[in-house]
Amino acid sequence: MKTIKTAPYIPTDINIEESNKNRIKVSVYPFESGYAITLAHPIRRLLLSSSVGYAPIGLKIEGVTHEFDSVRGISEDVSPFIINLKNIRFVYKAFAESEEQVVVNYSFKGPMGLTGADLANDVLDVVNKEAYLATINEDAVLNFSIIVQKGMGYVPSEEIRKVVPEDFIPLDAYFTPVKKAIYEIENVLVEDNPSYEKIVFDIETDGQIEPYKAFQEAIAVMHAQMSIFGADITAVPAIAKGSADDAAELKDLMVKIDTLNLSARCFNCLDRTGIRYIGELVLMGENDLKNIKNMGKKSYDEIAEKLQELGYPVGSELPSELVLSLNKKIIKMKN
Repeated sequence: MKTIKTAPYIPTDINIEESNKNRIKVSVYPFESGYAITLAHPIRRLLLSSSVGYAPIGLKIEGVTHEFDSVRGISEDVSPFIINLKNIRFVYKAFAESEEQVVVNYSFKGPMGLTGADLANDVLDVVNKEAYLATINEDAVLNFSIIVQKGMGYVPSEEIRKVVPEDFIPLDAYFTPVKKAIYEIENVLVEDNPSYEKIVFDIETDGQIEPYKAFQEAIAVMHAQMSIFGADITAVPAIAKGSADDAAELKDLMVKIDTLNLSARCFNCLDRTGIRYIGELVLMGENDLKNIKNMGKKSYDEIAEKLQELGYPVGSELPSELVLSLNKKIIKMKN
């Protein structure tokens, strides 16, 4: 005779498997049937959207007036210099962690190859010290200042322009330190019942934050968001139509594809086709992607891998309401 329950089973086990210092697998179990997906999806969304990171949001180069300028004695023009700078992942030194923003001035004399390691100082450290920034020729001097900001998610340069001084070039800011957050749900046996579930999270960060700390912070954000329901529910206003989770997901899907750090060949293939946003790729099926002009197998595999890391494998099905909102948003942004 099947036992009649009066309360759901409470998970009792959590295991952490470390692949390397920036990647872990977290297994949590056992959950009642259907409970795992209920918790796993919002945790993934919070990992990707609410983890705090650091990014350069403003750049000022001596003698430069705009982002399409060139710099005397530097091999790179300003535009590729900016792209290289946005790929450098900063982190504040311990005593500066309470600061939301820091402004740092640099001066370098050639000949030298400038890398991320050269940008580390008493206030900032750099995670990817080997990242290339520029080549300074002999007898050339490069003086520049950057503004590094603490933040969440992605903020386009159009919004950044409102918060940086006029003499700084505003930069698209991709703060999120979580590179990958995906999950799988497996069945586990509990007292001869095989219908219980296990969540296996696969979390990878860029080194700005330890992956388990990012996981803990996502859980803390979820608890804080849920705390409203501990208040007097008679005082809570009527819930508006629409899903806040869908709204957050829409915002993430409207991030530009240049944040994916695609190879130049792959990016140019999409750019020539007029594809600007991650959501456009998510809406496309396998055949649609492969039929893009000049889309080779290597470029397709690169895109498929990036979408998989974001939790949207090629061919993923989105809720119909989200698809409708996404299509409307894309049309509006392109017109």
